[in-house]
Amino acid sequence: MTPNDAPGGVPAGRKLTAGEYGYDDLEIHDRYDTAGVTVTEAHVVGFAGLSGDLFDVHMDDEFARNVGFPGRIAHGLLGLSLADGLKTRSPIRLLGVATLSWNWSFKGPILIGDRIHAAIAVAGKRATKRPDRGIVTLGMRVLKQTGETVQEGETLLMMRLRDSAPA
Repeated sequence: MTPNDAPGGVPAGRKLTAGEYGYDDLEIHDRYDTAGVTVTEAHVVGFAGLSGDLFDVHMDDEFARNVGFPGRIAHGLLGLSLADGLKTRSPIRLLGVATLSWNWSFKGPILIGDRIHAAIAVAGKRATKRPDRGIVTLGMRVLKQTGETVQEGETLLMMRLRDSAPA
């Protein structure tokens, strides 16, 4: 996969610009990158408290080093959560109704201090029984400041058509 390829090896298509996009506005291979966020100790500790996942690799530097990491690592689901938040608050506003599923892989660790962003591309589209909605498959990659892909996968997003959006 080249840097211009979309997540999942989908060839790069139109690069979306800031604005609102309904299901009917999107084309397969459309793509965009989100802004980034630096993963902090507060993220990791807060997520541990919220999720109840206090596993040592997230909470104990010595344990993490002893199992081969340079220090504590962020929870995989924290990385996914941050990436989904970056998608949601992007200047590319998708008229989403609901996330329907995730198919996700964790490729490498996210360390405290890493800056991550998401590369997103439309991998598929399908109509629903309701004429005002459709389902879009979004391929996503989470990359850190080195360009390394640390997470990737797909999510299904139910979206409104532009003309059916509330005023």
